[in-house]
Amino acid sequence: MDASVYLRKAVYGRWAVACAFFFNGFLVGSWAPQIPVFMVRLGISEFTLGLLILIFGVGALSAMPWCGYLISRFGSRAVVKGFAVFCSFSLLLVALAPNVLTAAPALFLFGAVIGGMDVAMNANAVEVEKKLSRAVMSSSHGFWSLGGFAGGALGGLVIEAHGHLAHALVVTLIAIVLGMATFGYMITEDSPATQEKHKLEFPTNPLIYLIGLMALFSMVPEGSVLDWAALYLQQERGADIATAGFAFAAFSGTMSIMRFLGDGVRNRFGAVKTLRYSALIGATGMLIASVAPNSWIAILAFAFAGLGIANMVPIAFSAAGNQKGTSSGMALSMVTLMGYSGILVAPSAIGFVGGRTGFGPVYMVLAGLLIVVFLMSNLAKSADVDRS
Repeated sequence: MDASVYLRKAVYGRWAVACAFFFNGFLVGSWAPQIPVFMVRLGISEFTLGLLILIFGVGALSAMPWCGYLISRFGSRAVVKGFAVFCSFSLLLVALAPNVLTAAPALFLFGAVIGGMDVAMNANAVEVEKKLSRAVMSSSHGFWSLGGFAGGALGGLVIEAHGHLAHALVVTLIAIVLGMATFGYMITEDSPATQEKHKLEFPTNPLIYLIGLMALFSMVPEGSVLDWAALYLQQERGADIATAGFAFAAFSGTMSIMRFLGDGVRNRFGAVKTLRYSALIGATGMLIASVAPNSWIAILAFAFAGLGIANMVPIAFSAAGNQKGTSSGMALSMVTLMGYSGILVAPSAIGFVGGRTGFGPVYMVLAGLLIVVFLMSNLAKSADVDRS
């Protein structure tokens, strides 16, 4: 293939995978404004809602291990496109569910297809990095955050004006158009058929599990800020409700900005050095937040932590996908499973502990987890693509 044609296809593939991340984040973001309506419509309590949201998380985690097998058999592009078809209609199924008995399997399916697509699009981003010989993973995750913001913002306006069902239909149409217009440009592995494709199995390379541990320790702090920072500021630092809401907003805002800048930083300084400094910045921010004398210092500390945590998971995913001798899909399915447990499962345990000890000590311990990632940062060497 002519070098210019090869490069042009890789560039198209880079923007196509960015659209896949946006697509996935848009659907998740569109679910958030549906939640209050969903609760009232089904007449359920906060406890039941919590269980249903947990079912969404269980669906995502249950699908992730299968994706390595599917990617090794069909290639990441085909798997992204296949899951995207189901993703497009999944929110509509939840919006149509008339009771808890139908909502539970609908949410399980929603979580499963979102989680499965997540693994496949990360695997595809690794392939783009290989073909372009530069990092794109951090900005790809930035597009996920941008999609989440767009989905949440659009959802509130449409639901208020036209209702939850009209909103779900609009989201479905946008998802279909976006997928049809862009996913055909995605690249895929050069020869997925050469990978083991006869059975589902777990990676045998122990480094995959250590990288998965890094991803887990990077995502537990993110999940803890999402679920508990506002309560921490309100109960332990005397913030009012409006001020407490700035904690995650500041954290996610700096994280989004840094993810779009992260590829340039990583291309210049390398994955290991970027991960080291990122872990130190994240740990410092979490530690200051844990001992902050007032809510505004804690908010600034969470914002500082977001700068560091932003690029840790993308680097871990790139490191997993570039392990020699292991299918990138299989490696990423395990690392994604381990990492997302930090957002989908760990926060419930954190809430249990924080309710008894206070969240200040919890955030101090989470700073320690980021120090562990700092000590393990040499494992990220494989995230640097070969530029020769």
